[in-house]
Amino acid sequence: MKKLIKNVFKFFLLLFVAGIIFIAWANYSIKASSNPYVSYETSDLPAAKTALLLGTSKTLNNGFPNAYFYNRIYAAVELYKSGKIQYIIVSGDNSRKDYNEPEDMQFALMERGIPKGRIFLDFAGFRTLDSVVRAKEIFGQKKIIIVSQKFHNERAVFLARQNGMDVFGYNALDVNQYAGFKTNMREYLAKAKAYWDLIFGVEPKFGGEKVLIP
Repeated sequence: MKKLIKNVFKFFLLLFVAGIIFIAWANYSIKASSNPYVSYETSDLPAAKTALLLGTSKTLNNGFPNAYFYNRIYAAVELYKSGKIQYIIVSGDNSRKDYNEPEDMQFALMERGIPKGRIFLDFAGFRTLDSVVRAKEIFGQKKIIIVSQKFHNERAVFLARQNGMDVFGYNALDVNQYAGFKTNMREYLAKAKAYWDLIFGVEPKFGGEKVLIP
């Protein structure tokens, strides 16, 4: 009985170590492969017809404004006004009636001078994988500039390029380390999950009719 317990313990210990190694490798690999394609400077990026603005909640659980949201909005506006892009796909979660990331982003962009006709809404961007693949399959965009924070852009650019897209990332300002600690910790697992999805061929949750961007 003791030997059986010892063997079971060894098995789970090896499984745990293997999981840690996989997470570390996935994070290093995604960062290294995406690094040449992401930047904080618009001058480093090529022109593209369309940007993909990745969604997040407008407010935090405590009701305060979410800095991640507003920093992404500012970055998308700056990218548009720099002349690098002509259109913006806002992609996010709309799984509940009282929660609508794409519309929140659309209104925030319009308040800052982006014409409504230049903004396209993707209500099925429940995950980063869904957002980038739908930009290609539903909106017909194979060359885009993704807008989000650097840690998120690394994963999004990696996924997009693995799906045959010519993609670059424009990094919005991050939040301070204390405020973003939980988000950064979750990102380690998210990068590992991105590799897992690729290995097992995970696809977006929803398809839909094609949307024409002029």
